[in-house]
Amino acid sequence: MFVIYNEKTKFPIKVWLESESKMEESCMEQAYHLSNLPFLHKWVCLMPDTHAGKGMPIGGVIATKDVIIPNAVGADIGCGMVFVATNIKMEEIRDVVTGNGSIMQAIIGNVMRAIPLGIERYKEPQLSEVLDKARADISLYAENPQILPLIEDGYFQVGSLGGGNHFIEIQEDQDGYLCIMLHSGSRHMGKEICDYFHNVARELNATWHSAVPDEYRLAFLPVDTKEGQQYIRWMNLALDYAFENRERMMEKVCAIVKEVIEKHTDQEVEFTQKINCHHNYAALENHYDANVWVHRKGATRVRDGELAVIPGAMGSYSYVVSGKGNPETFCSSSHGAGRSYSRTGAKAAFSVEQVICDLKEQGVVLGKRKKSDVAEECRFAYKDIDEVMAQQTDMVDIVRKLKTVGVVKG
Repeated sequence: MFVIYNEKTKFPIKVWLESESKMEESCMEQAYHLSNLPFLHKWVCLMPDTHAGKGMPIGGVIATKDVIIPNAVGADIGCGMVFVATNIKMEEIRDVVTGNGSIMQAIIGNVMRAIPLGIERYKEPQLSEVLDKARADISLYAENPQILPLIEDGYFQVGSLGGGNHFIEIQEDQDGYLCIMLHSGSRHMGKEICDYFHNVARELNATWHSAVPDEYRLAFLPVDTKEGQQYIRWMNLALDYAFENRERMMEKVCAIVKEVIEKHTDQEVEFTQKINCHHNYAALENHYDANVWVHRKGATRVRDGELAVIPGAMGSYSYVVSGKGNPETFCSSSHGAGRSYSRTGAKAAFSVEQVICDLKEQGVVLGKRKKSDVAEECRFAYKDIDEVMAQQTDMVDIVRKLKTVGVVKG
C-alpha cells in the first residue's frame, strides 16, 4: 500500500498496489476528484483491483459525512456474489457420462434452459417477496413516478442473470469439492435508479452552486433532504432485490446440480456455507468514532471474521475469504480481479478461437448463447487474481481457493 497526499489532494488517497505505475491515468484522475470532496471522512481507499468507472473508480471505497453520491454506489446497485459448497468430490463425478454429455455438460445445459441470460427475461411474472413488500408500501415510492414502473417490471427479471461480467460457475476447491458461485445484481432496476438520482443530484447541486464540479460526475444528495431519503429508499429496494435475485438463481442451480448428480451416481448432494454479499452499495457505519456513509463501488465489506467472495475471471481462480476488519479500508476488500482491458480492447486483443481453446485446454465447460463476444470476459482481460490477493493480505485471509470447472455467461 502507498499513500498519495500532495498539493492536488485535500484528503489522502490510500492505494493497495505496489506503485502509482500500476494505475491507469483515468483512474488516478478520478481518485484526485474524490480526494477533494469537502464532505469526505479521513481518506480515499483504492483496492488492488481498482480501475476507472463512472465518476468514481471501481474498486473504490469512501466514507462521507451526511451526504450520499449515486455514482459512488454505481449503476448496478447491489451487484454481488452468492456461494455454496457441496459434499461432492469432483474426481468422483468428472468422468460420469449422461445422455447430454458429461455431468458438467448436463448441468451447464440445464442451467441455461432454466435461467434467462443476458437481456432475456421471464415471459411470466415471478414470485418476489421484495417486490410484494414494495407494492404494499407503494406510497413510499410514488414520489418518483418516473421510475415507479421498475417495481412491476422487476417481476419479470427476478431470478435472471444479466450480461457483462455476470456469471454462474461450477468450481472445484483446493480440497477437490464441487462448489457453486454466482455473480449478479439488481438487473435493469439499479441502473435506472442510479441514472435518475444522479440527474436529480446534478440539478440540485447546480441550484446550490456546489463546490463539486459537475464534470467530476459525483453529484451528491444530503441525506437529510427529501431527495436524499428517496435515493436511500430506492437504493435499499435495489439491494434487497439483487439479494433475492441471486437467491432465486442459486436455488435453481442447486436443484439442477442435485438432480443431475443423484440421477447419474449413487451420491446424495448436500449444500453448506452459503454466502450472499453485495459489492456496490452505500451504508451508514461507524468508523473512527463517526457515523458516516461508506460507499463501496466494486468493493466488499469484510469485518473481522466476516465471510465474503472474491471472484477472478472465467477459467482462473476465485476465493472465499474471511475478513480482518482492517480500519484503514473501512473494513473492505477488493470485489474481484479488476479489468486490465476494456471490453472493446479485449475483443480486439483476443480472438474467439483463442479464448475457446484456452477454456477447452483447462477442461472448462462453457455455456454461452452468443460466442462472438466471449473475449470481453476472458481471463486475459482481467488482472491476475493471485496478484490482487497478494496486495490485500492485511484485509482478508483465504478460506477456499476455487478453480472454474463450468461457467454460464450472458
